[in-house]
Amino acid sequence: MQFTIKEASERLGIPPHTIRFYEKEGLLPHIRRNESGNRVFDDEDLDWIKLMACFRITGMPISSLKRIVDLALQGDSTIPQRKAILERHKQELQRRQAELDDAFEAVNRKLTKYESIEKGETVSGYEFEMDH
Repeated sequence: MQFTIKEASERLGIPPHTIRFYEKEGLLPHIRRNESGNRVFDDEDLDWIKLMACFRITGMPISSLKRIVDLALQGDSTIPQRKAILERHKQELQRRQAELDDAFEAVNRKLTKYESIEKGETVSGYEFEMDH
């Protein structure tokens, strides 16, 4: 089954301009065009776009994605290089996740403190302390 960019956008929940940007940046190397010059997508294209969008959500730079795509186009012999890029990105995500976990806990501690105050419980300490 083939989809227009509008249909692909609706199915993926990704704006058409984002899909065009990914193509312009070389992240969608296999996109075909119909006789009118319009982009046409199949299910495999949609899966690839979704993967690119997922990587972007994680903060992966376009340059890293482009490198992965370029390596993928060279064949399976480049799997070690692609894997190394993803391993480095995974380490960065783990670091960021630890920071987010700490921030999440700080928010929860503050909410617990506010709930205690609202219940009339005595809570000492400076309003903006970290509640360690």
